[in-house]
Amino acid sequence: MSKKTYFITGGGTGGHIYPAVAVADELVKKEQNIYYIGNPKNLEFDIVSQKGYEFLPVNVHGMPRELGLPLVGWGFQLLFAVIKSIGYIIKYKPDAIFGTGGYVSAPAMIAAKILGKPYMMHDCDAQPGLVTRKLAPYAKAVSVAFESANKFIKNKNFYVNGNPIRPQFKTLTKSEARKSIGLEEKLTVCIMGGSQGARTINDASVFLLKKLSIEYGVQVIFQTGKKNFTRVIEQVSRIYPEYEADKNLIIKPYFDDMVTVLKASDIAVSRAGSLSISEIEAAGLASILIPYPHAAADHQRKNAKYMVEKGASLYLEDSDTDETHLGELLDELINNPAKLNELQQNALSLAKYDGVQNITEQLFAIS
Repeated sequence: MSKKTYFITGGGTGGHIYPAVAVADELVKKEQNIYYIGNPKNLEFDIVSQKGYEFLPVNVHGMPRELGLPLVGWGFQLLFAVIKSIGYIIKYKPDAIFGTGGYVSAPAMIAAKILGKPYMMHDCDAQPGLVTRKLAPYAKAVSVAFESANKFIKNKNFYVNGNPIRPQFKTLTKSEARKSIGLEEKLTVCIMGGSQGARTINDASVFLLKKLSIEYGVQVIFQTGKKNFTRVIEQVSRIYPEYEADKNLIIKPYFDDMVTVLKASDIAVSRAGSLSISEIEAAGLASILIPYPHAAADHQRKNAKYMVEKGASLYLEDSDTDETHLGELLDELINNPAKLNELQQNALSLAKYDGVQNITEQLFAIS
């Protein structure tokens, strides 16, 4: 395979960054040159810098939703970011550009369209975002995570690849995962609100830990999020003072290795970000999805509803999330093995393990 140069772009949130980085990693593995275009003030800068990839900065932020001076200012900001991206394309001469949607990828995609440079897009949500919908018709190929995104995309070269996920989801067994984090062979619930945590989920869950462990004999892996960890520990110490001696409980601010955590689990209580859902599917988990109510274009609710339609998840509104409602849904799964197994099998049937490989092959085909 001849050595080519690729621009990778996407940022702002993990759902845009991690799929982009996964594709970058695969391209580097195949000895291709890559440059990453992103906002240096965002999370993507830290992640890409740790990887050692060359970072090309653009200053762009999310579009204001109301008419007025902020929108005019944003228009000029986008224009300058597009001009800068045109300069990058002229200087580094990429063979193709890969973007994961969202405002961070917009300047490079627009620059590619202006210069006639082939580009490919990947969108992670059940209903694709504005940037994907507007720029997809001009892309050489479009990849999506959800089948339901099809009706929003006007492009014949359309692929349902799922999200790029780590290969260990396919190879790690449940027994190996449990053993490596010191858990026994019994029913395990994972509670998570993403890397930042989710206060609503945390506040409801702290009241359920004792019941889950003592009454049901269930193991719980609880990722609180870094900024919420102290608050959770204070609450748990008050509600269940003996929690530290309880071997059924693992409470941490953050897990670097979520593959092992999810593969060790049977049930997930989670936000409904696209990447979280892809990993829940890949781990074959029954899930209770609680969408973040302020997500852009309400995409988490749409993701969660898709999973419910496929019979792979139970659904709970953020405003209804308390110990009573969450406890009832957990009871429904813990006390009904047939229902639990049905959700797990349906989730597994939606899993796509070869997203990274398929996307890189499709990217090679357009470059």
